Amino acid sequence: MEKTYEPSAIEARLYPFWENAGLFKPQTQGPAFCTMLPPPNVTGTLHMGHGFEHTLMDILTRYHRMMGDNTLWQGGTDHAGIATQMVVERLLEAEGSSRKALGREKFLERVWAWKKESGDTISRQMRRMGTSPDWSRDRFTMDEGLSAAVQTAFIRLYEEGLIYRGERLVNWDCKLQTALSDLEVLSEEESGKLWLIQYGPEIVVATTRPETILGDTAIAVHPEDPRYQHLIGTRVKVPLTDREIPVIADTYVDPNFGTGCVKITPAHDFNDYELAKRHGLPMINILTETGSLNTQVPEEFQGLDRFIAREKILEKLKIVEIKPHTLRVPRSERSSTIVEPKLTTQWYVKMEHLAKAAIQAVESGEIQFYPENAKNTYFEWLNNIQDWCISRQLWWGHRIPAWYDPAGKIYVGENEVEIRQKYALDSSLKLSQEEDVLDTWFSSALWPFSTLGWPEQTPELETYYPSNVLVTGFDLIFFWVSRMIMFGLKFTGKVPFRHVYFHGIIRDHEGKKMSKSKGNVLDPVDLIDGIDLESLLKKRTYGMMQPRLKENIISLTKAQFPQGIQAFGCDALRFTYAALASTSRDINFDMHRMEGYRNFCNKLWNAARFVLMNTETYDPLAPKVLSVMDQWIFERLHQAIQACHQALSEYRFDHFAQTLYEFIWNDYCDWALEFSKAIFYDPEASEVYKQGLRYTLISVLETCLRLAHPVIPFITEEIWQTLRDKLPESERKSKSLMLMPYPQAEVVSSEKTEKIQGIQTLITAIRTLRSENQIPPGKKIPVILQGNLLEQAELKMYEPWIKTLCKIDTFSHEKTSEPIPQSASVLLGDLRLSIPLKGLIDFEAERIRLEKLLEKALQEKTRLETKLGNPGFLASAPAAVVEKERQKLEEAQGQIRELEAKLKDLS
Repeated sequence: MEKTYEPSAIEARLYPFWENAGLFKPQTQGPAFCTMLPPPNVTGTLHMGHGFEHTLMDILTRYHRMMGDNTLWQGGTDHAGIATQMVVERLLEAEGSSRKALGREKFLERVWAWKKESGDTISRQMRRMGTSPDWSRDRFTMDEGLSAAVQTAFIRLYEEGLIYRGERLVNWDCKLQTALSDLEVLSEEESGKLWLIQYGPEIVVATTRPETILGDTAIAVHPEDPRYQHLIGTRVKVPLTDREIPVIADTYVDPNFGTGCVKITPAHDFNDYELAKRHGLPMINILTETGSLNTQVPEEFQGLDRFIAREKILEKLKIVEIKPHTLRVPRSERSSTIVEPKLTTQWYVKMEHLAKAAIQAVESGEIQFYPENAKNTYFEWLNNIQDWCISRQLWWGHRIPAWYDPAGKIYVGENEVEIRQKYALDSSLKLSQEEDVLDTWFSSALWPFSTLGWPEQTPELETYYPSNVLVTGFDLIFFWVSRMIMFGLKFTGKVPFRHVYFHGIIRDHEGKKMSKSKGNVLDPVDLIDGIDLESLLKKRTYGMMQPRLKENIISLTKAQFPQGIQAFGCDALRFTYAALASTSRDINFDMHRMEGYRNFCNKLWNAARFVLMNTETYDPLAPKVLSVMDQWIFERLHQAIQACHQALSEYRFDHFAQTLYEFIWNDYCDWALEFSKAIFYDPEASEVYKQGLRYTLISVLETCLRLAHPVIPFITEEIWQTLRDKLPESERKSKSLMLMPYPQAEVVSSEKTEKIQGIQTLITAIRTLRSENQIPPGKKIPVILQGNLLEQAELKMYEPWIKTLCKIDTFSHEKTSEPIPQSASVLLGDLRLSIPLKGLIDFEAERIRLEKLLEKALQEKTRLETKLGNPGFLASAPAAVVEKERQKLEEAQGQIRELEAKLKDLS
């Protein structure tokens, strides 16, 4: 093995080895295990959330592969309708062209060409992350098979009356000129204005969108509001128009908000739309597709952009008051423009019947959620579900398989030829296909079974459907998880998966959402390979939708990463992800933790080198005897194996990582390897014990490599390939650690663990006393024991280990009543441990040092007591700050007690 752990070289060599050997494909005929990759958008690159999610999925995939399961991780990408169309339209714009100038057919050819050139970015990143999906089965939501599945699903739903075309209110992006799903709309608080407008002699309304007054069809008041009882049923003129609208009563109105009078604009407000349906009000759309005012408004405002029209309208309205107002503004995730509720004709799926079946699947336990409380969110949404708008005014996507005749009659089928035969239409009847495409989430809802060959009954569908577990974020419960369950039950009669593990959302180190506009996005590959500051700045500011934020992003990036980002390697990043995967919905990504896990990888590498160097003469057939230490580490190993299985069965990846870290770092490296030195370096130790120790070190290390392989695959494979020559013949045949069986726990007692814990306690105490009293590390010391921690016979057996590990010169056991020289001492239960200090330290210098520390601690105590005794501080400071100061006081008091005890020992 190389002296230094160099992850980049190892990773570059091993991934092609795995992939070229076909190791990611199903390998056995064992029980089926399948998980589906939530398909990333083909336009994008993987962000930290993707890296997190993919790591967790890969841990499960590698674990089940090693468990002997017939394992398939089905991968692929999503065509991302809006995002992809935007990317290509920007390219055309830079060339001085446009989508409409090209026409639909040529534009789609251009998109496919772009996809061919740029579509492998995500797969390259996933490979760099060490993930192991079956690349030979990679799918794309617009490939031929999945497109056929989408068409089949649409036609079936339409023929059953579950898809219809109707006029309803939708989220409208005026820049992209398409309807949006709720997921594609981001609402954040912004500072704005609230205008109070005189509507009539006795009516004043408050609005943040005064231009929508031109689309009002009623004024609503609360039926029990005494101020307006006499107005209910009367009519009032809409300002700037000749229209009169009714004053109606509805309990929706909050009489304590604003003036208690609410203008109702059904075609441009979701709450108003529902109220209008209850009262049978007309709905007047005043906006064009681009967000200009249409012919429904007075002529002087027609054709004006909505925001320009707002200013013109305000000039003519009677303004009673203008108030500053903080409001939640809905913006398009893709274009950043303000989204308008707009009344349009769209295609919809009826959801009520589908939702009932999906609720039952989770209520019955047929699908289990992890964590379980995710069910509450799921049920809340499905119990209040609205029909799903599935049409989008785009060109890129699955074009809706519907045709119209000149009279507007709808015909649905696979193609025009099939439709003419199906409906017996004359060849002279002109048909035109629907221009809209389907919402991307429609094809995503079919993903668990369309990727396996549905609507054909394929062997893959028979074997791997339903899949075992879906790994996804909490934020996709509504838009993806629930729809997959509904469509899975509808089209296959089965649930799409047995378990759903919802992971948290990765945020930056301050808990802020990672976004391009904030400039805090991290590319997982940059953490693996490192990136210089100049390249990082270029990446974070490239293609910004809001260029005004550029300077702020540059400043923040320079402050956080003045030298760029150093390379940590893939395994360190993966281990960090696993360690962060708690049940929290928000996960702050801390670079310092990744440094710690890189050190963990280094620790494992150095441990392997130590084992290999000290087992060169190992003969597996030679006689051997296992010492108490050997038996202890095997006990601890099997306890760790059991804990790993338990953690992964519960999707507690954080517990899995913690178990690996504590066993490998603490038990194996810090103790077992240290104990081994006492035997290897003891000239009196017999060869059978040394052979037993060599067997133990190799066996435990090899088991650790298999145990940790799912989370840190590269370093474990590299070490295992070096170690394999020392393994029994039967275990050398596997070409990769990936195909070795995952360790299974044996039933073990904790007898040896309890004994070794006593030794560990004693060694730790001796080392602590050495450190606290600044005894030079290389200097041998005398140790005196008084009382009992272990039986003297046992202590005699472990004495060589203790003396070696603690650099002890003399080791004596005295009666409790026996006087001892001036010493540093500590009580361990009934045992008093003492280190005589004569000749080890300068007593006077140590006394002066301790007194200075005590003086400083007393000053800190006085400062904190004064601060916490100040009523003003207690009243004004946040509770968390006060608590922190109290903790500091407790720490200072503890330090004072410790220093006084040490000074007493010196005297």
